[in-house]
Amino acid sequence: MIQSATGLILRTRPLTETSLIVHWLTPDFGRVATVAKGAQRPQSPFLGKLDLFYVADFTFSRSRHSELHLLREIGLRELHAALRQDLARLRQATYATAFVELATETETPLPAVYDLILGFLDHLCRRAEGAKAVFRFELKLLQELGLAPDWEKTGLSPGAKKAGRALARGSWSTGARLKLSHVQLTELREFLHGFLIFHLGRLPKGRAAALTGPDSA
Repeated sequence: MIQSATGLILRTRPLTETSLIVHWLTPDFGRVATVAKGAQRPQSPFLGKLDLFYVADFTFSRSRHSELHLLREIGLRELHAALRQDLARLRQATYATAFVELATETETPLPAVYDLILGFLDHLCRRAEGAKAVFRFELKLLQELGLAPDWEKTGLSPGAKKAGRALARGSWSTGARLKLSHVQLTELREFLHGFLIFHLGRLPKGRAAALTGPDSA
C-alpha cells in the first residue's frame, strides 16, 4: 500500500553502499523509517534530497512484515540551511531530534510534537541562542508529552521557577527576549538534567554540547 506524508528527516544511516535508511517524523504517522534504495548513486532521484532537518512531501510503500518501509518519491519543502552554517545551532537541532526519538514511540501520530520541533528549527534558523533556547524546547516537549514539571514541588528558587514557567508558556520569540541570570540558568540546567533522566531513563544524546553558547550556565 502506497501512502503519502509530509515529514522532517530526523536521521539517516547507510543500509548498503548505495542505499540509506531515513528516519522521519510526520504529523500523521509519527516516526517512520524508510529505505531509499540507490540513494547514493550518481543518477538517483533521491540524490541531494535526503539530509538532516530537511522537510519534504514523500510517498512510501508500507511493509507488511516490518517497520522499515520503501521510500518511493520525495519533494523538498524546506532545507533549514542556516543550521549547517553555525555549529552551536547544529548541535541544538541535533539534540532536539535525539530528544524526540528517545521520548516518542514509532508510528504514533504526533502532530503537536511535529509542529513543536519545526517551530524550534525555524526559530534557530532565524536567531542564534544558547542554553535558554534548549530549555525552552525541553519544557515545551515535556508539556506535550504530559510530563510538565510541578514547579511548586521542584525545590528551585522563586526566580528559577518563574523563569521556567515563562519559558514553557512563551512563544519562541518572547522566550528569546527573557533575561535569565547565571544562577537561574544553572538551576534550570541541573533541574532538567535530573528531571529528564528520571522520566526518560537517560539523557537524550548531545545535551551537553547543545547547552554551550552565549547564555550558557
